Amino acid sequence: MSSARPGSSVRLLIRIAGRTRRTRRTNLVTGFPPAPVATAIDAVTRADGLIVVSPVFTASYSGLFKSFFDLIDPNALTGKPVLIAATGGTSRHSLVLEHALRPLFSYLRATVVPTAVYAASEDWGSGGDAYAEGLPERIRRAGGELAALMAARPEGTTEPEDEVSALERQLSDLRFD
Repeated sequence: MSSARPGSSVRLLIRIAGRTRRTRRTNLVTGFPPAPVATAIDAVTRADGLIVVSPVFTASYSGLFKSFFDLIDPNALTGKPVLIAATGGTSRHSLVLEHALRPLFSYLRATVVPTAVYAASEDWGSGGDAYAEGLPERIRRAGGELAALMAARPEGTTEPEDEVSALERQLSDLRFD
């Protein structure tokens, strides 16, 4: 698979949540991210696109996954293409994608690709059946959608400031403190 833009590169950031566990607690208590957390947040917010995956825990994403994204400014992912995915023991938990992950990244104003990927135990090594496509095909389709969104987004794109933010900024400039 090629990268989204000619001359661009793909960099993998693996297991951010697990590597920053203790330091995230420090950030939540003090409000200041230690170096490993700041590095992870910077990598996520500066990325052209994200593939986020969480194991299912009690019909939702894991607390470790959520606590990392709680540290990110709610506007930092605005317009960023995101592919959501999850793993779980059975396909009965696949709605976690639509009832937990998609709303989380919609709140963060990211652009979530239409195809989400859920992998249950029975998906590994399965090519699908007459009624459902297999895991590899779902991954290819979602990856193609993510690549298309990333390619369509100009480099260095920053989303336009919404009207409320612009008004707030103008009002704060009028303070005579």
